[in-house]
Amino acid sequence: DLLTRCALAGQTSLTIALTATTLSALIGLFWGAVAGYVGGRADLVMMRIVDVLYGLPFILVVILLVVVFGQNPFLLFAGLGAIFWLDLARIVRAQTLQMRSAAFIDAARLAGASGFWIVRRHVLRNVAGPALAWTTLTLPGVILAESFVSFLGLGVQEPMSSWGVLISQGAKNIPSATWLLIFPSFFLTTTLFALNFIGDGLRDALDPKDR
Repeated sequence: DLLTRCALAGQTSLTIALTATTLSALIGLFWGAVAGYVGGRADLVMMRIVDVLYGLPFILVVILLVVVFGQNPFLLFAGLGAIFWLDLARIVRAQTLQMRSAAFIDAARLAGASGFWIVRRHVLRNVAGPALAWTTLTLPGVILAESFVSFLGLGVQEPMSSWGVLISQGAKNIPSATWLLIFPSFFLTTTLFALNFIGDGLRDALDPKDR
């Protein structure tokens, strides 16, 4: 029945969203921390790459990934996760630039710590709070992207299903069966609201300026 299909479609949508968001978080943390800590020409080149990726249209990236990976939803949205890291990279870089001249970073350098150790031990730990809040706020965006791409027929394919697939099928049956559109849309909207509320709460709880 429709409730079972919505539940199974939600598993697919959330699994793809978590996969893409986790990959984005790992890439964004590494890229931003290295760019901010190393600085100089390396920082300039790395952030210009980010600017170039910002200029690529989302749907063009989707089409290219479909051509390269085929209709494999997990490979496709793992590839999309490699695009969603851009905002996190900028956030982490800004935090790292402020932290680079901190006293505890200078103390670690004087103690003979390597740059990799400082980034892993100090920088990443201090930017973990904003990164976690970013992750929960990015999940809704990835779910929406998955639904949009599946609605266009470029994402999840039968026999698998996602909320985007169900919404696409429901849109074709509006005159005769409106509930086929209403219920998947309700589950998608409710999940997006819940994730946004969680993200806002984590952002406020982990912001050191509010304490």
